[in-house]
Amino acid sequence: MSGLLSNFRNTIIVSFILALVIVIGYGHGPQGHGLVYAQAIFRWLHVLFGILWIGLLYYFNFVQIRVMPQIPAELKPAVTQYIAPEALFWFRWAALATWVMGVILAYSRGYILEAFTLGLAGGYTPGVDMGFTFIGTGMWLATVMFLNVWGVIWPNQKRALGIIEVDADAKAKAARTAMLFSRINTLLSIPMLATMAMNQTVFG
Repeated sequence: MSGLLSNFRNTIIVSFILALVIVIGYGHGPQGHGLVYAQAIFRWLHVLFGILWIGLLYYFNFVQIRVMPQIPAELKPAVTQYIAPEALFWFRWAALATWVMGVILAYSRGYILEAFTLGLAGGYTPGVDMGFTFIGTGMWLATVMFLNVWGVIWPNQKRALGIIEVDADAKAKAARTAMLFSRINTLLSIPMLATMAMNQTVFG
């Protein structure tokens, strides 16, 4: 067992195999292998990738950004050259996968237009379309966060970490821009998660 757990790749492979056994098991439930079953898989993947994305966002903001000023100068390259680039790889691709799975889920459940128009598509029925307003708000917040990751945070992090060579002033400016937009995403994440967590329970 220790040999398995000592190897990250093997740990993840075994975890996915166990998950797939459960996923296949759900296919023998009352809904069979129809659309609802597919939607359940999309929701699982959406949550899985979302945990990875937001978990890394919180790592950056709760830990790395706050602690970096306290790290001795000679130790900072360990973070900027090894830890941060690896974390940013999983961070940006998890953001993309989360967003794509969310859009697929909304489309497959037939409410993507209503959500993106905040419940206004086809007329607004108070107390009914309110669910679309809430989930649509969450989807728009997540979309802004996703665009921030790929359009602002990652391009600026490449400069800040030296992946793209720039002068010292441009590097400092890029680091601050990346930090501010990461903070914007942190600010947006908690209300976004409120809509994602509560909407399914309240509106089904």
